[in-house]
Amino acid sequence: MTARASIRQQVQRVREEAIVGAVNRLLSLKGYDAMTVDEVAAEAGMAKASLYKLFPSKEDLAAAAMVAALDRALAFVDGLNEQASRAPVATLAIAQLKAVVRWAMQTQLEGEMPSLPSQNSSLSASLQLNDQYMDRLVALSTKLGTWVADAQARGQLNSAFPAELVLYTLFARACDPVVTMLKSSGQYTHEQKLDWVTASTFEGLAAR
Repeated sequence: MTARASIRQQVQRVREEAIVGAVNRLLSLKGYDAMTVDEVAAEAGMAKASLYKLFPSKEDLAAAAMVAALDRALAFVDGLNEQASRAPVATLAIAQLKAVVRWAMQTQLEGEMPSLPSQNSSLSASLQLNDQYMDRLVALSTKLGTWVADAQARGQLNSAFPAELVLYTLFARACDPVVTMLKSSGQYTHEQKLDWVTASTFEGLAAR
């Protein structure tokens, strides 16, 4: 590989990262349907024609952002596993799941978590045909599913619930409108928002 080719690849990678970052922010703020390619180009600071050379469609733009979000989630989960392997005392699966939920909500509050696509959207259909997205989604579901099964076996999660329901509930926290509504009220601290929604996710709303 020549130095010129290497520099060209680096420039392209920087452009792709800028575009994916812009899509990520817009998906978090507006959602897929309201996001436009013109807005992505403006946010990324490039001409729409240049953007289309890297990502031919709006679906491709959103898919790249969703893949990047799953990569971040997988990296966080792998980091938890690595920390647990070095800990002198075994880390409970329920604690790992709570950490993932807090991370997802934290990422959402920072405007870095793209909204999940609705089931009937063109994006949802496109993602189901995207091997990169599906491979990462399966990998993340498998890793979290192992913790869910362990927590249910220990009686820390309701074993009457199918694991699929638990997983969907956890995924939903990544774009939970409750977090945004609490933030917009301006009445609560950052930690209160994370603590309350995490507690309601795992313990419900019934008085204890």
